[in-house]
Amino acid sequence: MSHGDDDGWDREDAPVQGEAWPELGRAEALARGAALKWASGVFCHPEHLEKLVHYRKRESQRTASINSRLKSVVQSYLEGVDWGLRQLREARSELRDVSHAMAEVRLESRKNAEGISPLETLRETSITHCQLLAAVSNLPRLYSVRSMVLETERLVESRRLLEAHARLMELERWQDEVFLQLHSMEGPSRMALSPEDDELVRNYFSGVGRLVEALARELWAVVGSGLTLALHNPTPFVSAVRIVEREEALDRFFLEERNGGVPGRPIPPGRPRHWRQCFFKVLEEAVAARFRKVSYRHSRGPGLAGHLSALQHCIMGDLSTVRNLLEQCVPPYYHLTKAYLHACHRCLQVHLKQTISWELQSGEIFAVLHWVLHVYSSSEMMGEPSLTAYLDWDELGPLISQDEVDQLQNKYVQSVRKSVSEWMQKTLEVELMDWQRHQEPDIDHEGCYHTSLPTIVTQMLEENARVALMINETLRDQTFQMGLYEMEKLLARFRDAIVEFGKEHRKAPADNGAFYLHYLLACISNCVILKSSTENLYQQVSSASSRASVRLSRIPPGPLAALDRAVRKACRLAMDQLLLELQPHLQELLTRAWLAQGDIISKVCSILEEHRELYSRVRPPCRQRLQEEALWLTVVEYVRALMQKRLICRSEEEREHAALQMTQDAQQLGEHLRNTEVDGTAVEVNPTSLIPVLAEFIKLKDPGLLILEVSGLISKYPDISEEHVSALLDIRGDVPRDVRASVLCLVEQNSPVLPPGYRPIFPDILVPPPSTAFCLPTTKCA
Repeated sequence: MSHGDDDGWDREDAPVQGEAWPELGRAEALARGAALKWASGVFCHPEHLEKLVHYRKRESQRTASINSRLKSVVQSYLEGVDWGLRQLREARSELRDVSHAMAEVRLESRKNAEGISPLETLRETSITHCQLLAAVSNLPRLYSVRSMVLETERLVESRRLLEAHARLMELERWQDEVFLQLHSMEGPSRMALSPEDDELVRNYFSGVGRLVEALARELWAVVGSGLTLALHNPTPFVSAVRIVEREEALDRFFLEERNGGVPGRPIPPGRPRHWRQCFFKVLEEAVAARFRKVSYRHSRGPGLAGHLSALQHCIMGDLSTVRNLLEQCVPPYYHLTKAYLHACHRCLQVHLKQTISWELQSGEIFAVLHWVLHVYSSSEMMGEPSLTAYLDWDELGPLISQDEVDQLQNKYVQSVRKSVSEWMQKTLEVELMDWQRHQEPDIDHEGCYHTSLPTIVTQMLEENARVALMINETLRDQTFQMGLYEMEKLLARFRDAIVEFGKEHRKAPADNGAFYLHYLLACISNCVILKSSTENLYQQVSSASSRASVRLSRIPPGPLAALDRAVRKACRLAMDQLLLELQPHLQELLTRAWLAQGDIISKVCSILEEHRELYSRVRPPCRQRLQEEALWLTVVEYVRALMQKRLICRSEEEREHAALQMTQDAQQLGEHLRNTEVDGTAVEVNPTSLIPVLAEFIKLKDPGLLILEVSGLISKYPDISEEHVSALLDIRGDVPRDVRASVLCLVEQNSPVLPPGYRPIFPDILVPPPSTAFCLPTTKCA
């Protein structure tokens, strides 16, 4: 097809464009409209007409370029169509030739099929001849099968395993040849083997299967007792290994034939036997049986540690036998030592999983954890350098999983918690019995009172932490933390016991009054010892720890708070006892008798001195605290006696005398304070300095200066209240109403802030309300 043909088709045969392609007419109209719109936009001004020639030339060039591209595309398309038509013509010609050839093949096939039918009779005769030939050749063997089976059974029973296996291999070869000959006669054009004939042959050779089973039983019995045989006569074990290797070679031979596609060669019945796999399985069962024989009856209860130790000695003894004797009886590729180690590991995993499922006590859990985490991997067992090459821990895995280890550790902590709780309760009971003794508490090397409680508790914490550390640091920290919380519970009961001890003493002071205070002071010393010992033990635990999943950043606040509560309660009871002894003398203070005699405070100081000597039996810092509190209590009670207005001065001489006596009392108390010698620690607020200040207030001669005096008093003691100042004004007995009102107004207006470190004293001193005369008639109402 040429370009001239194309042009002729365009001129003669082409339909009107509007009729054949209506889209072409619409496209031309749209193009004209777009061109008109573009021209109207470009030539909207007269001066733009000068560029008309330029625009006409550009559009002519663009149109010529488009026409040339279209012609090129159409030409390429027409050439492709021409090539396709040529290919179709060639394909049609080739298909016509193939069809003729197939017709000739069918014709020849029909002619050959008619000539084959006369050969069927010859084929049947040949099959019959083959069967008869196989029967004649196998008759001698078939007659001797039963005698061979009986002879082989006797060899198996007498453990002549190699001879028995040779006879068995011969019998199996006969059986395989018979089956091979029978199956070789099967095929699409041969007579198929009937199920009855197949069953008949299998029944005839059934004794061979029984021999295989009997030989396997004897074989595995020898393998299972290999450890024992290796020490006396390893020959049966060697024979068993040789038989296993023979069977493995036969398995490989038949599998290769099957995979190689040998025609008419089926796999004999019972193959492959995989006796090498059975060998290692029997070895693992033998290891498990050895485990069960090692003190299995005594593996529960206290005998668990002994059972694990016996397992260790059994495993290492058997391992020595395997490495030195049995390893020489097997091929190198058996890796018998590695197989034995892996079997031991798997059996131990099963055995320990069963063991940890029991309800174990703390001692048993410790035995299991210590054996699993330390003994098993130590140089005494699997950590021996010569064994590391046989072990792949990633493949074997741990004896017990990490989750099971965590569960055992939690069970251990709970079991120890129960034991610790019971021992602490017994310790507290012994402590309460000690309090009832009619003798002084024990004195340590520093001259301080104490009892056995802190020693027992501290030793309990130390021992539990030491034992737990033999497992790992995590368990040590958990056990230590548990001990602290149990100690917190003990201290709560200890404080309650101190409270009951005080109540019983108040009810019957004669029963244990002689040493009541002594044992209170011993309780305080015990708490100080417990705190110091606990902090020291914690420091040891913290400094020894390098890594742990449970870390104690500090001592839990519970035990320390419980110690502090117990100490405060014991100190409070000691102060109550001091107040009880001071009470008869305090009743005489600031009375007319005190003003006349003036020696009452010396009796108070003698009692304070007795108590100071007892307080010296307490460990610091509670010793200082008790001495300070005793002096503070005395001053508070002294001021409280003053506020009770037992003495109302009637004259200036009485005020001077009372102020002088108060100053002398303060000097005696101050002398006692200097004799106390609080280990070089100065008291922040000296309570005895309050008494001279109050004495100066009472001694002041001019009531008009009381406002200045009260101002100074408030600056020194900002916690003094209006009631206290009013009581002091009453004690003076000479304050006019206007002065009183001014002074009280000044106190009311001042609300100073307490300075840092200032200990208030006046809130502890209550002023009794003023008594009002009863002015109503006492006669009964009508």
